[in-house]
Amino acid sequence: MELQGGNNSGRIIIDPRSGFCSSNSIFYSKRKPHSLPPNHSLDVTTFISSCSHHGRIAFIDASTGRHITYQQLWRSVEAVTCSLSNTGIRKGDVILILSPNSIYFAVVCLSVLSLGAIITTTNPLNTIHEITKQIADSKPVLAFTTTPLAPKITGASPTLPIILMESEDNSSNTVEKMMKKEPELSKVRERVNQDDIATLLYSSGTTGASKGVISSHKNLIGMVQNKMAMFGKEQEKRGQTFICTVPMFHIYGLAVFATGLLALGSTIVVISKFEMHDMLSSIEKFRASFLPVVPPILVAMLNNADAIKSKYDLSSLHSMFSGGAPLSKEVIEGFIEKFPNVTILQGYGLTETSGVGASTNCFEESRKYGTAGLLSSSTEAMIVDIDTAQPLAINQTGELWLRGPTIMKGYLSNEEATKSTLTSEGWLKTGDICYIDSDGYLFVVDRLKELIKYKGYQVPPAELEALLLTHHAILDAAVIPYPNKEAGQIPMAYVVRKAGSNISEKQVMDFVAGQVAPYKRIRKVTFISSIPKNPSGKILRKDLIKLATAKL
Repeated sequence: MELQGGNNSGRIIIDPRSGFCSSNSIFYSKRKPHSLPPNHSLDVTTFISSCSHHGRIAFIDASTGRHITYQQLWRSVEAVTCSLSNTGIRKGDVILILSPNSIYFAVVCLSVLSLGAIITTTNPLNTIHEITKQIADSKPVLAFTTTPLAPKITGASPTLPIILMESEDNSSNTVEKMMKKEPELSKVRERVNQDDIATLLYSSGTTGASKGVISSHKNLIGMVQNKMAMFGKEQEKRGQTFICTVPMFHIYGLAVFATGLLALGSTIVVISKFEMHDMLSSIEKFRASFLPVVPPILVAMLNNADAIKSKYDLSSLHSMFSGGAPLSKEVIEGFIEKFPNVTILQGYGLTETSGVGASTNCFEESRKYGTAGLLSSSTEAMIVDIDTAQPLAINQTGELWLRGPTIMKGYLSNEEATKSTLTSEGWLKTGDICYIDSDGYLFVVDRLKELIKYKGYQVPPAELEALLLTHHAILDAAVIPYPNKEAGQIPMAYVVRKAGSNISEKQVMDFVAGQVAPYKRIRKVTFISSIPKNPSGKILRKDLIKLATAKL
């Protein structure tokens, strides 16, 4: 295979089997490339709405059965867009969404994006303290939320205007009511370009405290194109129905359910809060064919397979897509044995890559156990030696760097973090230790980054360590990931007591639990005489992980 141009002038010779080019050490995607739309003045909402398909129903509320057709969806988006424009929302304004999954979530996202305003989302489990920090950083001018969650917004920012998603109070201004208004021919809107900022989602990046990831309309359009490539062929054959259990406030849910699948005309059954029974009964009731999940859900289905099969009719389900953390070969093989008609697809992505980087897209690719898949369309990769920063070849393990149309613009108001994560040539340093094999498949081996993955949620140890150090009885602390069969990993704390202190394990856990979202809670505590650190004072987390897991 030959390409013109690239980093080196002239021809680039690419090995068709692996996608590797030995002259520049770049791995090129083996998937059919896609070109971004030539019209630079294009927002992602317009791009999605212009995609042709034969879909009829866009969203179904699993609990009530209420649904939105595609015709209603685009009329509603136009109505909400006009309402927002008439209330003064302009290009560049930041809009906060604090909401569980809802059939209205995508309507709000698409309306905000069509104005050139910027979406920032936050986890409904987050505390007022955590939401206050995000509001201070992102500076939203308006918030969308639900009645039960509204006190968190007012507690974090008393003057921030709120629009409720839905409400029983007839006097309230709600998304539901905005959707029913006749779209007005409003003032001429500002032109939105592909390079304009679209989303500001918060990620811990490779280390440390949460940072605002700046993604453009171009990034999201590239992401939608990848979703179309991933799910498109099956969608054409079957007209798929997806179950939405993954949070829409997270890049995984936003990319798949609030944007990507709408370009294909898929039907999305929305579950507002994950419950295993609700998910399984919805598959049966709505004859769902595709189930995107995080690994703990798949593991729970495997562990309870016999009881599930005797109680629910899952015969319509033909594919599951797992993202957020790698699945082991044992889990995949065990699942296939219990559910032989279901294909397990996997993917790898970060908030910084708009939720996509590599994936397995079909049954044949899924047979390559343990892989995160082939590089996404138009995505390039390098495997870089951790110590020397020299690029490596096929089957050599190092840090994964990615480049392509879905890579973020940078971190909000954090030049230092942006410079340490993005190179001048556009490479994103993922912080993940990987290799790419001779067939072009990506394998994630370990994490350079220190994030703990609890049930697919990202838990930054540095945040919990800073919190522990505010306790009057704690001299020093370190937080590490501890293996857990159900959650994947749990946050475990090593704590050094101050002289004379007899603080207990329970007191440490309760202290943290009162100040963070449930998924960030410390779930195991060990007391230690001192925290091992290198000469520069950095915690030797790997030593603590070895110590913690030595008896497993």
